[in-house]
Amino acid sequence: MGSAAGPLRVLVDMDGVLADFEGAVLRGFLSRFPGEPRVELAERRGFSVWEQYRCLRRDLADKVASIYESPGFFLGLDPIPGAIEAMQEMILMQDTEVFICTSPLRKYEHCILEKYKWVEKHLGPEFVERIILTRDKTIVSADLLFDDKDTIRGVELNPSWEHILFTCCHNKHIQLKPPRRRLLSWADDWRAIMESKRRK
Repeated sequence: MGSAAGPLRVLVDMDGVLADFEGAVLRGFLSRFPGEPRVELAERRGFSVWEQYRCLRRDLADKVASIYESPGFFLGLDPIPGAIEAMQEMILMQDTEVFICTSPLRKYEHCILEKYKWVEKHLGPEFVERIILTRDKTIVSADLLFDDKDTIRGVELNPSWEHILFTCCHNKHIQLKPPRRRLLSWADDWRAIMESKRRK
């Protein structure tokens, strides 16, 4: 796409990129199941926390799921450091469109409403208008996607966006093959990534 075809369109994932999902899951698990074995953040591997707890012990999967499926979980997530400031800066950039692109849980009873409320609480009503909820991000057209999931699959085998892997506890160990890129945190130079895309 690039600037010749119009504004730079950026998609930003929520959980693990804007909101601290992993930290809240661990705190909730420690609080509700203090005697059970747990996965510390430094030991997290793989996108699915449910899957890792299931590997630890089968019955722990449902216990960890009960944390993030409970009412108030998504609304109570802390913002990732620097995320709010980065989004507020991004939305004011010239020739730039920014959207929040997030996948709801399959058990979506609380999560969808709370995601909207979280965005309104931390980013304000203008960002509520910019939420895209989808289980398949490959069908959304954009230049960039900042997301902590290491592999994003869907209907489109070659999505229009470049996936920038946002560093989270579960993907730190993954070695990316060039030309794939990662953003270490919001303190890292996300502006340079955007400008590099804009110049193409």
